[in-house]
Amino acid sequence: MFLLRVRVARISATKFQPLSLRSTAQQASQLLRNSFSTSSLRAMPLGKQRRKTENDTSKKSKTTNGSSDPLRKPHSTADEAEENGIVLRKYYPHEMCNERVIAYNNDELPRPIEILEAALSDTQEGREKTEVKDAVVHWFKCDLRTQDNKSLHMASEKAKEEGVPLIAMYIVSPQDFEAHLTSPVRVDFILRTLEVLKEDLAKLDIPLYVETVEKRKTIPGRILELLKEWGASHLFANVEYEVDELRREAKMVRSCLENSIAMDVFPDTCVVSPGELTSGTGKQYSVYSPWFRAWVAHIHKNVTLVDLFDTPEKNPGSARKNFSKLFQSKIPNAPENKKLTDEEKKRFKSMWPPGEHEAHERLRKFCDERLSPYQAHRNFPAQAATSSLSVHFASGTLSARTAVRTARDHNTTKKLDGGNQGIQTWISEVAWRDFYKHVLAHWPYVCMNKSFKPEYTNITWEYNEEHFNAWCEGRTGYPIVDAAMRQLNHCGYMHNRCRMITASFLAKHLLVDWRMGERYFMEHLIDGDFASNNGGWGFSASTGVDPQPYFRIFNPLLQSEKFDKEGEYIRKWIPELRDIEGNAIHLPHERGKAKEVGKAGYPERIVDHKESRDRCLARYKEGLGRDTA
Repeated sequence: MFLLRVRVARISATKFQPLSLRSTAQQASQLLRNSFSTSSLRAMPLGKQRRKTENDTSKKSKTTNGSSDPLRKPHSTADEAEENGIVLRKYYPHEMCNERVIAYNNDELPRPIEILEAALSDTQEGREKTEVKDAVVHWFKCDLRTQDNKSLHMASEKAKEEGVPLIAMYIVSPQDFEAHLTSPVRVDFILRTLEVLKEDLAKLDIPLYVETVEKRKTIPGRILELLKEWGASHLFANVEYEVDELRREAKMVRSCLENSIAMDVFPDTCVVSPGELTSGTGKQYSVYSPWFRAWVAHIHKNVTLVDLFDTPEKNPGSARKNFSKLFQSKIPNAPENKKLTDEEKKRFKSMWPPGEHEAHERLRKFCDERLSPYQAHRNFPAQAATSSLSVHFASGTLSARTAVRTARDHNTTKKLDGGNQGIQTWISEVAWRDFYKHVLAHWPYVCMNKSFKPEYTNITWEYNEEHFNAWCEGRTGYPIVDAAMRQLNHCGYMHNRCRMITASFLAKHLLVDWRMGERYFMEHLIDGDFASNNGGWGFSASTGVDPQPYFRIFNPLLQSEKFDKEGEYIRKWIPELRDIEGNAIHLPHERGKAKEVGKAGYPERIVDHKESRDRCLARYKEGLGRDTA
């Protein structure tokens, strides 16, 4: 589904270790050596194997790839995906074939997380021997907070231990924003948050250096230049589980050490890190319910997982003198490709105040006022019943660990699956974020425009521009769908129940390729998080991990009558329907209000529900090779 979704006196030493390895150094290297089918590749040293893999998969060849490697051939519908903007060929190769997906599933190809783990394992001894020089650096990414930030805390401890200053940095990457479909409203929120973060760090005499690097491929080299300029031999960062970032960090860990710099990468995004939970057969969970039970049990067994990390220590007085220029660093404007209008800036600034202080205040208010009854009211979009913290989870102004710890402490028990039902339910919603990160790490191809279930790539999708535009603009003739899309376009946000309704409508009523909707959401959501967004679309289109069955097709009318019975949400977002009374609000053209709403400019339904349902079932059965449901 989609996700809207203390001081530490003593913490065990294991909590301070870098990214936990699921295998020994020898096993990790062996995995890489066994990951390719040709003997020539198996004979290569680890570094050359890695370069071969990374360079080949990022090659910008056309879909008529002449490679003799069957795993590098494009999928049969790759051209269609490119023509409709699903695969950004400016940055990525063609859509991979299903055989390559199967190779990942059969452990025949190294996952990016495993490549990073191998890099950390192979360099561990060298990193530990690296002596601290003039400064220690923390690299902010999607962790824009001072409180409960593992890497930032560890960097501060290292700097304090050696008596040197801590420097913080953030790299603005226009190409990464473009490649990752980051919405302009989210870029604006990030930049406004950096202003808050800069002020908070300055109170601790810690500079925050922010620089725009135009070419994403030059970021690692530029960071190395900055570290050398500052006399820093230690770089700290929290891990991100998207493919691009894992591959980049794996290369950087090695290249940094080659330049006498130790780069440590810590798991911090999830309460329980990917790879920590396996089923009874030793495999990664692909169904949420048993995964969640294992997640809860793991935390109960390892209670320090919800201990919080202290804010960084204040820098020594020499920091402002030795790094005075860094304190003068300005937060840049948004890149040209992600700029908002003046009106949009004003609107979003009012709707979405930035920074971790706002995040903690929202969390406090939610826990005090709406957490206990959350279970009963969370599905009704007209009610202010949810936490609205998703923007803070996505940008890292609030950690999932802090959220779970705070919610637990409001309960009558320390058990995450006990006590108040509303608290249990909200914790389980936060846990969905962990689940989708675990999925992303273990099945990385979902980050490469592929369905979790490769057989669903055989479904024939529509690329009807008129239908897609009507959906985007909130003109489908189904009020609950249109209200939700208009909320998204105006606020950069949509209620979770409505995300499921609109996604199901696009994928199953219109049969438009769900990946087009996935992209539209990412390019408009202020809380756009790849793993959660992808997981939600996979659920609604029945193509993802733990989805609804393909034959379950949301009826927009029933969803509207059940979750917006009085039509409050619809009237708020569709001015053409504000004067419609009674249950006609849910289907005005068919319930005697055609003249009024037609005059107001509200469109008729672009598709019939029953006809669309029958067409969807037939198309899915055809694609899956089934005669019956």
